[in-house]
Amino acid sequence: MAAAERGSREERWSLAGATALVTGGSKGIGGAIVEELAGFGARVHTCSRNAAELECCLRWEEKGMRVTVSVCHVSVPADREKLMDTVRQTFDGKLSILVNNAGQHLVKPTVECTMEEYKNVMATNLESSFHLCQLAHPLLARAVGGNIINISSIASSIGFAGSTIYTITKGALNQLTWSLATEWAPHNIRVNSVAPGFIATDMVEKGSKTHK
Repeated sequence: MAAAERGSREERWSLAGATALVTGGSKGIGGAIVEELAGFGARVHTCSRNAAELECCLRWEEKGMRVTVSVCHVSVPADREKLMDTVRQTFDGKLSILVNNAGQHLVKPTVECTMEEYKNVMATNLESSFHLCQLAHPLLARAVGGNIINISSIASSIGFAGSTIYTITKGALNQLTWSLATEWAPHNIRVNSVAPGFIATDMVEKGSKTHK
């Protein structure tokens, strides 16, 4: 690609002035999203339930990326509220982009799944996204064109043996996306989902080993 073309692309996709919250951004797909957004000039806040994993922010600082971090277990309502309070203070009450990425994958025969496992996966994958959208709405409405991106999965539209609870959450996440896209369009908030296939992240690797 010629230098002029690269310059044109970078200018067209500049996110300078934008602010973003990415849940579960310390590794995997979330980590790549953080780096992409920050690489195009956005200020990004991300979270992880594991404080040790947030040391990744050091490498982002070395690259000159503006990324802040905090600990949050997205399955806990109080943690989600605290996270949004942090974002509100960090970004002066405005949020341009919310990426609901944090998720949990359970690979287990359906008849062996416990109700506790069902509740945990539902709370992490679906309830957290629903609640964070609610909490983020006033911040997104204040931005000039707010955006929500829900990270769904190919598993939302086809069957996978041994992943019933996970696929339920991703199918419901798609419906949440369609409903909010319709309801919040008058508020100038766009809502989309991305449904990737299998990507060799830590979560997928662990799930594959468990299934075997």
